[in-house]
Amino acid sequence: MDLMAWIAARGGVAHRRDALRRGATDGTIRRAILDGSVRVVRRQWLVQADATAELVLAASRGARLACLSVALIRGWWIPDGVSIKPHLSLPPHATDRSRADDGCVRHWDEPLTPFGAYDLVEPSIDALRHVAMCLPMDDALAVWESAIRQEELDPASLALIPWKNTRAAQLAAECTGLPDSGLETRFVTRIRRRGVQVVQQAWIAGRPVDGLIGEWLVVQLDGQEHHAAAPERARDAALDAELTLRGYTVLRFTYAQVIHHWPATERTVLRAMAAGLHLRPRRAA
Repeated sequence: MDLMAWIAARGGVAHRRDALRRGATDGTIRRAILDGSVRVVRRQWLVQADATAELVLAASRGARLACLSVALIRGWWIPDGVSIKPHLSLPPHATDRSRADDGCVRHWDEPLTPFGAYDLVEPSIDALRHVAMCLPMDDALAVWESAIRQEELDPASLALIPWKNTRAAQLAAECTGLPDSGLETRFVTRIRRRGVQVVQQAWIAGRPVDGLIGEWLVVQLDGQEHHAAAPERARDAALDAELTLRGYTVLRFTYAQVIHHWPATERTVLRAMAAGLHLRPRRAA
């Protein structure tokens, strides 16, 4: 067994007992400690010099990474402006309360999902439950929809979980798995408050559009890092042109317009609807 490679594959942090179970020997571990290849944290955790800092933190606290820390690791969409402090999950009887001044957010509860004795990252279902507790509902819904897409979760199955938390249960009931991005979730959630119905990921002209209002009003959303490459911008422009030629009205909004300038964005959509552009093709307007 290549002990150093095995630890590196786990983010640079591994439990001594787990290493022994996987084929390492006491002698190999002792030599790695003596030559400085690893250091020992909390007596049993073997840590390499370039280990992931969040994993080292979790190991040193006898905890697991939770909530937004999991979202960050897993690549889920996180709303702009949300403070990403380390989130830790600990059992209710844990004795880490004396470290409450270290800037970490702690979740003291029993897990919903079984986990391995040496896991330093909580399962996705528990991370979603904690996100529901930590973020405003709109932000949490965007994270949940992103997680559903990234983790290939089934929204119907989420609704069957006994969440033991009303916010999580509500989010599970609202999720559809349709949004292509967190930005799309935010747009749809906000515009639906006006009673506007949006068909998400509707296929038109051989490609999906982010939203279709009525039969003729198309909404396209550009993410914060959207399409830096010229070919992708060209494809978007070509699709917009094709939709326009077919009689659709296309409204394309940027990340900033949806997240930071929502009132103006909302007014634009409502003006288009007031003009009836969602009800009739543009060429007839």
